[in-house]
Amino acid sequence: MSNPELNSALPVTPQALNFDSQDLQACVAMMQGGSKTFFAASRLLPPRVRTAAIALYAFCRVADDLVDEAGAEDAPLELLKTRLDAIYANTPHDHVEDHALSLLVQQYKLPRHLLDALIEGFAWDAGGRSYDSIEDLHAYGARVAGSVGAMMSWIMGPQSTDTLARACELGVAMQLTNIARDVGHDASIGRLYLPRQWLIEAGVNPEAWLACPTFTPAIAQVVTRLLDEADRLYKQAHSGIAALPPDCRAAICAASMIYAEIGHQLRREGLDSVNKRTVVSTTRKLMLLASAWTQVHWIRVSEHIPAPLPAIVGLVQGCQAITQQPGSVAYFPNRAMPQRVAWMLDLFERRETERLDRNALRQTA
Repeated sequence: MSNPELNSALPVTPQALNFDSQDLQACVAMMQGGSKTFFAASRLLPPRVRTAAIALYAFCRVADDLVDEAGAEDAPLELLKTRLDAIYANTPHDHVEDHALSLLVQQYKLPRHLLDALIEGFAWDAGGRSYDSIEDLHAYGARVAGSVGAMMSWIMGPQSTDTLARACELGVAMQLTNIARDVGHDASIGRLYLPRQWLIEAGVNPEAWLACPTFTPAIAQVVTRLLDEADRLYKQAHSGIAALPPDCRAAICAASMIYAEIGHQLRREGLDSVNKRTVVSTTRKLMLLASAWTQVHWIRVSEHIPAPLPAIVGLVQGCQAITQQPGSVAYFPNRAMPQRVAWMLDLFERRETERLDRNALRQTA
């Protein structure tokens, strides 16, 4: 269920993609019911990017659900590939998310291999793939999250190798955070994403633990290692934010900060992600959203460009092999920082007014 505190979405304009308003709102509803972090951070995106981001998220969400909920006789991966073929042929199937993604593909010339990588990651989930090393887990994260980071970077521009690499690494960091947070939930559906080598080094038999998942100091040790690796990648990806267009930096900074905060909160709660699922409060998210506006002024592109994470090299090289066709949307500035701060304060005031109005209606009902 979506969080009512986050449901007062920003006005989303369909003009950027010539998008039907009803279809757009349907995609917004998918996002509200899915990733609250993505939904919160998307509020800071300029209209020219926000619509595209919502369209992309809607397809990714539906694709993920299609694989997760497939029956034994279904063939969701083949269906998704067929739908992508139609989308890239500009003849999308009659689904809201397919029409949305088709518009995005045509306008931004979105590289097909990024979506293929995402679907491959879903296939790994469907096949119950195991991950022996952290490098194996990087490869998984590159597909299910790094690919999305690259697509967002491609849409925002610039489409440089270094910027795309940092975007992929940020996606992998977020996925590692998700895995650290969802150890118990994943075990309940028979999935184990913690690196098996790390578990064995901590004295845990992976198969025996999965049969009877319990929280122990050894599991806490492995979760800590995973969060440490996520923090390393957040730090490495951070400088890439400075290479984004100025009107996009705050949103990506906010998403990074909110996801990293999940790990910080998990540490504060004792690292037990087996028996409970860590949540960052709405109040804390709003504070981080505001903080992101301030911090983006101090982010600088690193003078010493780090070597990209090996798992994401193929994604980045695939993007660079594509010659961008004429007609792509170029960057143009949106609102200045003082205007955005004023707008944010106005948003809070409107939300409070709406809350009071709802309470008044309940009392008179």
